[in-house]
Amino acid sequence: MVEATTLIEALELNAARRPERGIHLIDGRGRAGEGRRYPDLLTSFQAAAARLATHGVRRREPMLVALPTSREFIEYWVGGLFHGALPVAMAPVGSAGALAVHLQKLDDVRTRIGAGTVVCSESLRDEARAAGLEELAGACVTAAELDALTPRPDWKAHRAEPDEIAFLQLTSGSTGRQRAVQISHRSALHNARGIDETIGHPLGGPASEVLQSIVSWLPLNHDMGLIGCLFLSLIHGFDLWLMQPKSFLARPLWWLKHLGEHGPTLAEAPNFAFQLCVERVDPEAARDLDLSNWRAAMTGAEMVRPETIDAFCERFGPVGFRPETFRPCYGLAEATLAVTVDGVARGARTLSAPAGTDHGFGLTDIVSVGQPLPDTEVGIFAADGTRVRDGSIGEISVKGPSIFSGYYNDPEASAECLVDGWLRTGDLGFLDSGELYITGRTKDLIIVNGNNLMPHELERIAENASEGGGSRRSAAFSIADGADGERVVLAVEVSETDADRLATIEREVRLGVGHTVSVPLADVVFVRRGRLSKTTSGKVQRNRVRQQYLDGKLERLTVSVPAPTAVEDRDTPQ
Repeated sequence: MVEATTLIEALELNAARRPERGIHLIDGRGRAGEGRRYPDLLTSFQAAAARLATHGVRRREPMLVALPTSREFIEYWVGGLFHGALPVAMAPVGSAGALAVHLQKLDDVRTRIGAGTVVCSESLRDEARAAGLEELAGACVTAAELDALTPRPDWKAHRAEPDEIAFLQLTSGSTGRQRAVQISHRSALHNARGIDETIGHPLGGPASEVLQSIVSWLPLNHDMGLIGCLFLSLIHGFDLWLMQPKSFLARPLWWLKHLGEHGPTLAEAPNFAFQLCVERVDPEAARDLDLSNWRAAMTGAEMVRPETIDAFCERFGPVGFRPETFRPCYGLAEATLAVTVDGVARGARTLSAPAGTDHGFGLTDIVSVGQPLPDTEVGIFAADGTRVRDGSIGEISVKGPSIFSGYYNDPEASAECLVDGWLRTGDLGFLDSGELYITGRTKDLIIVNGNNLMPHELERIAENASEGGGSRRSAAFSIADGADGERVVLAVEVSETDADRLATIEREVRLGVGHTVSVPLADVVFVRRGRLSKTTSGKVQRNRVRQQYLDGKLERLTVSVPAPTAVEDRDTPQ
């Protein structure tokens, strides 16, 4: 059997091997709508690539695709790949947070990576122009405008080499400075094949041979949605059923219904999605489900919580969901997607939290996230760079063919992250009997509902509301909120001591954060000026402040009106 060496070859082979399968879109009412088979999709990708060439997109040039899950996103993102451009998936306008913040972030990415084209909606271009972002507006083109172009007759698909950069994917999915991860054809294929092999191993063969469908609501600008769903299907020939993220958040029952309707299925989601199903799916409605066809439920992108797994199995076990269907995994954009996957399917396995576990995540038992993919090595290292023994906590580092080649146009960040062939992940964990367990993270990253938040953006909002003048007098960090995962806390230095005035500032902080990044705050803590721990250069030590908060050692000022509790905020959709 001929084996593809590039993504383009893989898509061409798949169209010939699985002509009866394809990609199907689920409409806003949860019904199966538009669908196209792989041979037809292949033709549409080639036509889209030729229209991009007509528009003036150059090969090896980054191009942004900021569209919702749609026919247009798939055609023009994959079309960029066929043309030999460097497609970059970005969140569409209106997906989360304030429009102005989203536009500024999009323009920042466009400028830093030198993207000459932004495929987006007409409304995004209009809003960019209204915001005075003329260069961004000038780079925008709509899918309808591209559809109307006559494809260049002399266009030919780019014949890439395996080690060429195939596409770029962005880190820090919700806010903060985003870096563009360079993924080669070889890395993308290795990761997709490793996922297919590891998921399918306990089922009797590669997942693509024993399963039929993937059902996903994951955003396509998220690496789990892009690689784990779209490209896994395009390369291995799954029938892919795609629904809008907002449809899942409003009606998680629809996702579960489709998981039972399309043959033996695979689905991937962060922990919060399974918790949302437990909390939002009416028990009476759940009785009509049949989840016996759901054979692999991959869970990753944030801490995997054993209480969520137990609750989901208890709720949906009576309608055919089996505990061994849960398959925890771990990965990150810099590793293309997956690093480890549960390849034994014996149900979630846990160990008691060892000494050194970050107790701020509220985990007494740590879930195994599986074994490394084939040809992938996971090492645990101490702060001094020495490798630690099994069972000891340290920073997780990864080596293997799926690892990225560096950040696009950012050699300094690349050198900091890639050390002697190892990818330093910034996550903490330990190995036991060849399986990886995640216990915390060293990096200043907050993960809420599978989305990465950079704390400095939240701190800027707090400082503006408290008139801190951007003087780095606040600290944003996350804590556990039971089975709901991570929640955000802001500790803010203020000169004000009046309880009524502090209540007003707190409301402004909460509204500002909610408006900007659509995230509710679990707590806002005001402390006197100079009380937050800082380095000798004046930078706030977020991890130390977080530990003081967890230990009850922050001297908080009294606010006249109690803040909303995490429980009261819980119904806010993310």
